[in-house]
Amino acid sequence: MNMFSIGQQMAQKKISFKLASLVVFLWTMLIASSLAVVYMTYKTRAEFNHLEALKREHNKLQVVLSQYVLEESTWASFSRIEKVATERLDMQLPKAEHVIMIAPKGKANEG
Repeated sequence: MNMFSIGQQMAQKKISFKLASLVVFLWTMLIASSLAVVYMTYKTRAEFNHLEALKREHNKLQVVLSQYVLEESTWASFSRIEKVATERLDMQLPKAEHVIMIAPKGKANEG
């Protein structure tokens, strides 16, 4: 063997070592990328399920809110207030001679 063939063999070993290192590195990156895709798919599905649960809760709370608004409007209706005032508090409408009309400011001088 001469020096040239020994140099060639060493060069081929360096190239094959670099190539093997590159292949190992690329396989490692491929596997890491695949695992990242699987993990992100899992996280996306989990977050989507959480979002759907929040939407369902929002819809339930909207129904409850509308029921409370309806109940509030029922309790605050003029007919109910008048009924409670007359039945429970023995209140009655004042007679015409007891009613005093007050004009708003700035409108008394008009007309």
